[in-house]
Amino acid sequence: MSRAATLGRNIGHAFGENRLTLVAVAILLVLLVCAAFGTALAPYDPLMTDSTAKMSPPSGLHLFGTDALGRDILSRVVVAARLDLGMAISAVVLSFVLGLALGAVAGYFGGWADRIIGRLMDTIMAFPLFVLAMGIVAALGNSVLNIILATMIINLPFYCRFARGEVNVRREMGYVEAARMGGNRALPVLVNHIIPNILPAMMVQASLNMGWAILNAAGLSFIGLGVRPPTPEWGIMVSEGASFIISGEWWTFVFPGAALVLAVFCFNLLGDGLRDLLDPRRRV
Repeated sequence: MSRAATLGRNIGHAFGENRLTLVAVAILLVLLVCAAFGTALAPYDPLMTDSTAKMSPPSGLHLFGTDALGRDILSRVVVAARLDLGMAISAVVLSFVLGLALGAVAGYFGGWADRIIGRLMDTIMAFPLFVLAMGIVAALGNSVLNIILATMIINLPFYCRFARGEVNVRREMGYVEAARMGGNRALPVLVNHIIPNILPAMMVQASLNMGWAILNAAGLSFIGLGVRPPTPEWGIMVSEGASFIISGEWWTFVFPGAALVLAVFCFNLLGDGLRDLLDPRRRV
């Protein structure tokens, strides 16, 4: 059977065993379309204010209603997908790559490299992670780049420790010993034989971590340490809408909050689907 046919069968098995994975993929496609074409899809300019339409409830003219400045909430929710997903994906990719490299070195070589990297990860995890992110952004300034940096730093220990454990288990396996006996040096053995075998499990971890990265970025914006208004961002919109809970303007925070919930829900379900797809024991 060809590789494409095998992959197709595995994908069909994963979707057949867990139908919610299809739901996750559908939500992910919607989010990606909003992130890529949000400005074209938005019915209004997300920054345009209208004093005559302030706090309008959902209607045919404004499907998600308007906020205190008369801005269309649907347009802001759609356009915000690019920023929120962009920050989360950037932070996860950076922490994935750096954590994989550090964890692989620590797990394969051990010794002083393992001790130094381990103590560095212990230092990061000694702090409550969201509080550490708050401190980093407060010290460096609340910009998109600093939010990505803070989210990357607090996620780094998860990937580093995971990679270290997986590499430490595999470095004495038969295929690794065979590669060494074939004359391969340590780095080629690590890059060509060990890391490819731990990537599937780490990809599942990255998918599950995406939802938490989105929540972290939105949480920083919610408390005023994220991107600054009037930039469309889900956390800012929930924060602005929260002040109108008592007065009954529910749409100002429900729809941005629902976008956050859907994004986190999507990546959590996608992680389950990837686990079923990439774990050979689940395909037997």
